[in-house]
Amino acid sequence: MGAQSDNDEASLSLLEGRLGRLYARQRLGIERDHEAQIFGYGINFFHPENWYVMHSVLAAALKLTGLYWRGRRNAGDIRVRHNVIASSALPPAFDGFTLLHLSDLHADTNEPTMRRLADMLSGLRYDVCVWTGDYRGGTAGDFRPSLHALARVREHIRGDIFAVLGNHDTILMVPHLEKLGVRMLLNEATPILRGEGRIHLVGIDDAHYFRVDNIEKAAAHLPPEEFSILLSHTPEIYRQAAHAGFDVMLSGHTHGGQICLPGSIPITLDSALPRYMGAGAWKYRDMLGYTSTGVGTSIVPVRFNCPPEITLHELRCRPG
Repeated sequence: MGAQSDNDEASLSLLEGRLGRLYARQRLGIERDHEAQIFGYGINFFHPENWYVMHSVLAAALKLTGLYWRGRRNAGDIRVRHNVIASSALPPAFDGFTLLHLSDLHADTNEPTMRRLADMLSGLRYDVCVWTGDYRGGTAGDFRPSLHALARVREHIRGDIFAVLGNHDTILMVPHLEKLGVRMLLNEATPILRGEGRIHLVGIDDAHYFRVDNIEKAAAHLPPEEFSILLSHTPEIYRQAAHAGFDVMLSGHTHGGQICLPGSIPITLDSALPRYMGAGAWKYRDMLGYTSTGVGTSIVPVRFNCPPEITLHELRCRPG
């Protein structure tokens, strides 16, 4: 406990230098208010992720039905999805530019899945990698096991990684993730250059649980005529993103429902959004979106009719 506390204080000191004292302490304070919460604030009155007894009950129920081990096997069956994003706003220099998208790894909860992921990454071709949050299995507690698992995954990713935090992630992870070579975007934007072209990657902090997203700050200096991609852990801020003028939004969080009826029909989605946005490609007004079903699992380590995924988004120029 003492070692973890010292680690937290060191992380906080680094954070204050990176984000400023006010934001770092405000964000950490909000997290600590939520840590032990089962019933409370936010979009959902009830937070099953924080009620750990429920996890055991669900696992036991699945074992009684004989479905548990099949669900465990399904959870390791990672698919590579290919998604084409065609836009007339894309600079010609970025035609064919590909983003590798990873989401909801929950890296400390399933070592075999992380090994499978690492094996798959080595054979993929892409230009940059983006992560859309939820690197830790729990919503509180020691985050070091997830960092160790992420470090092993990082070894198999070449080039730049840009990422945002999810509702499972503490702000204290940021210095450690950036030490791994992951550029965290916390209500921030960064340009990507290719030849004579330029696009913008923008990332917002968690909008689902901690509700510390700030699109206005993140997009304050974006040239409105230039192509921009928003990284958000949750897709449920799709209205704000579209009206802010983003061309694309990439998200995760929903796990596609994780436990679905045949036809990938989710029994429930832990987000306030239309069901057609719960997984895969979608469009809202002029903005193209994609919601990853994610790599890992939450609450119980099973999947039904909803395979885990890693996604390759290929940008293409569409005639105007």
